[in-house]
Amino acid sequence: MKFAEIIALILRPFYNFKRKAPLASYILNRIITMAVMLFVLGLAVFGLMELAPGDIVDQVMMQQLFSEGGAQRGVRARTNDLAVSTEQLARERAALGLDRPFYIQYFRWIKQVILYHDLGVSLISRAPVSFLIASRLFNSLILNLISLVLITFFSFLLGVYFSSKAGTRTDLAVTFFALVLHAFPGILMLILIQLFASVTGLFPVTAYPSFPFAEAPGKFVFSYMHHVFLPLLAAFLGGIGGTLRMIRATMLDQLGQPYIVSLRSRGIKEWRVYFNHAFRNTLNPYITGSANLLASLFSGSLILEIIFAYPGIGQLMYEAVFQEDINLVLANLMFTSFLVLVGMVLADILLAIVDPRIRYGKV
Repeated sequence: MKFAEIIALILRPFYNFKRKAPLASYILNRIITMAVMLFVLGLAVFGLMELAPGDIVDQVMMQQLFSEGGAQRGVRARTNDLAVSTEQLARERAALGLDRPFYIQYFRWIKQVILYHDLGVSLISRAPVSFLIASRLFNSLILNLISLVLITFFSFLLGVYFSSKAGTRTDLAVTFFALVLHAFPGILMLILIQLFASVTGLFPVTAYPSFPFAEAPGKFVFSYMHHVFLPLLAAFLGGIGGTLRMIRATMLDQLGQPYIVSLRSRGIKEWRVYFNHAFRNTLNPYITGSANLLASLFSGSLILEIIFAYPGIGQLMYEAVFQEDINLVLANLMFTSFLVLVGMVLADILLAIVDPRIRYGKV
């Protein structure tokens, strides 16, 4: 039997499964692709952290040597400590497994996660990584999901409305400002909004209340809304420009199609032409773009959370990278990437559901 025939025999069950259940096959393919991407991403992170100068052991030892107690011993005592600390550093690295190649460390981490559902402990705080991520996850999710809902609602509302006013002065002005917002540097917008809060005093410069929810739930909700208004405004302005332009352009393209002319010639009411026909055909491009929008919100929240001191996943990632806490960095990045990839997979699944050509591989 030839090699090509062996390969065809092996792949025959997969082709039969795809022919009998195209949607399930499409979903399974996307899930496998997501798993492969996560694996390669984690391996790349371990490799990049290996190339970085120093490690967590060096930082901990230097903090101990230059602590308040170490300063009282004097420069000569610290020099002696540095001379005799080589063996101690080696023992600490061996205890943490940092003396092994990065790919071995990575496979040990994967084994620990898959078999024991354990993300490890932070090398700095010694707290469970899963606890640290869970304590920040809700804050980032609520910020990004509220931003996504606001961007989606106003993009569709304004995009559909101004597509009916194409060519007017108002439409040209809105299109111009949408283009400006889409091209405006996100970090500069965050800094300007932060300066606005600092100069006017109308809003706090931090994005989170100074007291916990359990202390006063009602007061916390109103305080949280006051604190998070400017970060939400920044995320909204950063995302609505491109989404609004995309929906408006898609609506104009649909309104120029022959089937729209046919509907109007039959006397169909204009609002039905817009919402029952043209509007429905704008969903495919938006579903595709929403995955990229969600990814950009999560990636952009890193800078937003740092500037506004918002206790979310982005700020936790920044602190972990700065301290070279490899366990926390990897778990944090993999979890955030998992959320983004899940959003993309869900977008692909929705596209496959609403468009049969995709699940049958015709486009």
